[in-house]
Amino acid sequence: MADKNTILTGIRPTGNLHLGHYFGAVGNWIKLQNEYNTFIEIADVQALTDNFNNPEKVRKNVRELALDLLACGIDPKKATLFVQSGIPEIAELTVYYSNLVTVARLQRNPTIKTEISQKKELFGNNGESLTYGFLGYPVSQAADITALGGTLIPVGDDQLPLIEQTREIVRKFNSIYGETLKEPEHFLSKIPRVKGLDGNEKMGKSLGNAIFLVDDDETITKKVMGAITDKNKIRKDDKANPDVCMVYYYHKLVSTENLDTICNECKEGKRGCINCKRELATNMINYLKPIKERRRYYENNISIVDEILKNGTKVVKCEAETTMKKVKKAMMIDYFE
Repeated sequence: MADKNTILTGIRPTGNLHLGHYFGAVGNWIKLQNEYNTFIEIADVQALTDNFNNPEKVRKNVRELALDLLACGIDPKKATLFVQSGIPEIAELTVYYSNLVTVARLQRNPTIKTEISQKKELFGNNGESLTYGFLGYPVSQAADITALGGTLIPVGDDQLPLIEQTREIVRKFNSIYGETLKEPEHFLSKIPRVKGLDGNEKMGKSLGNAIFLVDDDETITKKVMGAITDKNKIRKDDKANPDVCMVYYYHKLVSTENLDTICNECKEGKRGCINCKRELATNMINYLKPIKERRRYYENNISIVDEILKNGTKVVKCEAETTMKKVKKAMMIDYFE
């Protein structure tokens, strides 16, 4: 493993994957698994920070998420898929690191501030019900990364503050206890955030604007038919602007053969929106077909999925134990070694 950089990334098991996940993150992970030591964490502990009152949801979605990832093309022979709660060393590191970051610093983290403002139903309008666990989840992420010696962390630009938080914790630890931990670098995704069917800048589970990888053909078609188009195109033969049309936006993701034709016909008023949507639905269904077929295989062989998670978690635990020995020695709390 020493001759390759270690990629660590993760995702919270709060629901099935949608197109935003696939094009914005998972598709990139599939490429990276061929080039790096790749670890993919199902972050169930972090999912509990804002789902603590619904553990059944998190538990159910651990396996659902594993099925989705494997269906997309994550190869267990190339990437290590593991469950966060199976690595107690991560929780222990989180405790140690919590002494190295102030509450004020966590409250200034732009990513945390944004997420708190989006969860007013859970944490109150002014964050008066904010939990210690949610405020401190960047510390847990730092533990995730350093437990495995992660050197490259794939992120979108909205996650950069979390990586910087990890770098600060690592520098603080090393300055106090000696050079022990690796300072990670971000690996910025070149793929922009995928927009929702409604034109929202983000496709989200809770926004009602997502197409999920598990959606059946009828559901995909129904959702596509509801996608927004150029509001200035009233009649079928009106000229339109494809750049403001979500249907064309998704054509660019899944319809690679006749994009120029679609674009030109739209501009010239030779393409009706209904037919364009039907074509998109067909192309999207065909695009997702291999993913659905792989998912059916794993659904019919669920014991293989459980074994992949079990073995991956075992591998990561060994790595984390090695890191923990170094950390405890540096902190002078390795009393019985």
